[in-house]
Amino acid sequence: TPIICAADTFRAAAVEQLEVWATRAGVDIVRARGGADPAAVVFDAIASARARQRDVLIVDTAGRLHTRVNLMSELEKIRRVAAREIEGAPHEVLLVLDATVGQNGLAQAREFMAVAGVNGIVLTKLDGTAKGGIAVAIAHDLKLPIRYVGVGEGIEDLVPFALFQPVGEPLPQPADPAVSWVGSETAGNAGINPTRVCTLIGTVIPEASVRRS
Repeated sequence: TPIICAADTFRAAAVEQLEVWATRAGVDIVRARGGADPAAVVFDAIASARARQRDVLIVDTAGRLHTRVNLMSELEKIRRVAAREIEGAPHEVLLVLDATVGQNGLAQAREFMAVAGVNGIVLTKLDGTAKGGIAVAIAHDLKLPIRYVGVGEGIEDLVPFALFQPVGEPLPQPADPAVSWVGSETAGNAGINPTRVCTLIGTVIPEASVRRS
């Protein structure tokens, strides 16, 4: 059973919202007060995962613009803390992109790759009018696989992305336990360290890029 770390301590009610989803999913959550240092929350979550003998830790971070230097530095700190506590962590760094983001998503993904080591994409809001065409550009230009897509607002609406072949080489299977961020098969010292640490990074759509009717 995974454990969730609520490292979005910036946005109002973010922790409370995540607690609701953790309850629905039947998983434990580690949280701190609003305004706490996100890296410190991650440190506590790793210690909690060890104590509870959990082998998967999912870290939820705050959405941010890739142009905000201080917030990007915060991600670097989270990454350093995870790597210091667990060899090879974070094992998965998934960038959550809104399917409506357009070509700005490519620039965001490139910056987050450099700072946070992003190695996969979660594409949301595909249940609306957005076609998610940016997924093709990201997969082709940055060689980043689309791991999951959001097709609704229910707990079952985050689904593995179906394999497709853009121009170039095919993407790896998202459902492969070797690469899945919530794969049921893990390796390592279960009960001593979390064997998989996944960091979720949200993005913010710049106001200027929002199309107005």
